[in-house]
Amino acid sequence: MNSEHDLENRLLLEGILEKYGYDFRGYAEASLSRRIQATLAKFQIEDSIMLLRKILREPEFFNRVLSYLTVTTSEMFRDPEFFKALRTDVIPTLRTYPTINFWIAGCSTGEEVYSLAILLKEEGLFDRSVIYATDINPRALKSAKDGIFSIESMKQHTRNYQESGGRELFHSYYTADYGLAKMDSELTTNVVFSEHNLVHDSVFAECHMILCRNVLIYFNRDLQTHVFELFEQSLCYGGFLGLGSKENLRFSQIAPCFDNFNERWRVYRRNRATLPPSEFSTRSRPSATFGRSIK
Repeated sequence: MNSEHDLENRLLLEGILEKYGYDFRGYAEASLSRRIQATLAKFQIEDSIMLLRKILREPEFFNRVLSYLTVTTSEMFRDPEFFKALRTDVIPTLRTYPTINFWIAGCSTGEEVYSLAILLKEEGLFDRSVIYATDINPRALKSAKDGIFSIESMKQHTRNYQESGGRELFHSYYTADYGLAKMDSELTTNVVFSEHNLVHDSVFAECHMILCRNVLIYFNRDLQTHVFELFEQSLCYGGFLGLGSKENLRFSQIAPCFDNFNERWRVYRRNRATLPPSEFSTRSRPSATFGRSIK
């Protein structure tokens, strides 16, 4: 039998969905519960019902809470061997396209956006690429577009960059001042930052590669399946999907639509297989719909 605490958390999630359209009900229960408790502690609120009451009455407060309910921690060139695999195995195929669309789903505060932009610049593909960087959290997106990070964090980013096969001096991509590092604005020339909710927003572009790394570990199995279906619909045939080191397609019903391109680093390639129509009654190819861009 569910506890009163679990019921209060469910009411909180239902209230957020009804009022603001953010659906956290499919997120992994243990992880989400920890984030709710951290939110209560941060704002010194007694329980989830009192938090819900304040959220419903104060939209600006909800925007602050959203940063605690979503995960915004990342590193540039996280898992360097993954980016090395992109350079050696994936880029040669992408190079054959006249234009290349990338989608970073769940881009958080932008570390992976700048990682990909730097890699594409060094491979001579940046000028004919478009990077769609999306996230559910508008505050995180604003931070991503600003491209400002602590100078302390750049030490780890630099190590990752070097281990990923980086060809330049990493500090040439940013300027440092007053303990902060500002990324070169040229790196976002071909980047579109926009809100997009993986739970209920639709396909918006046909992509040659999708990166969604270390996001799905916070979703339950049903929500993971839903997101995989969205990615399958968003990728062109032969397109690539990159997941986090603890995520895979192996047990998903969408697995037959992908080949294991680099199983060690969770890179998959869209093949021409299709699943029975009964399993995809609402399937459609990419449309022009898209979330709100960040100015």
